[in-house]
Amino acid sequence: QMRLVESGGGLVKTGDSLSLSCAASGRNINSYAMGWFRQAPGREREFVSAITWSGGTTYYADSVKGRFTIFRDNTKNTVALQMNSLKSEDTAVYYCAAGNGIGIRSGTSYSVWGQGTQVTVSS
Repeated sequence: QMRLVESGGGLVKTGDSLSLSCAASGRNINSYAMGWFRQAPGREREFVSAITWSGGTTYYADSVKGRFTIFRDNTKNTVALQMNSLKSEDTAVYYCAAGNGIGIRSGTSYSVWGQGTQVTVSS
């Protein structure tokens, strides 16, 4: 059974950068689409970014396009999210997820979730 563990969250200032990492264990991610979602207090979980199993195609929410970049390394069983030019509205718990890639922007496409890492952006 796959387990996902996120790391790299923290408290930063507006305009700063942060890199999140998601490490998988128990199963290789090379046949899974991988995604990042986030949930801010009082709000529903929302799609942030995703990458196909091969890494050939990436997807981004409009709110992060041009600022965030998703990477995967199937040999290391990891996925990363580089976040630049952070804004206060990026404050949320960020979750890594593995799924089948169908409806890749939808949380229902993902069957394995990490516990999340907090990102707080202060102005």
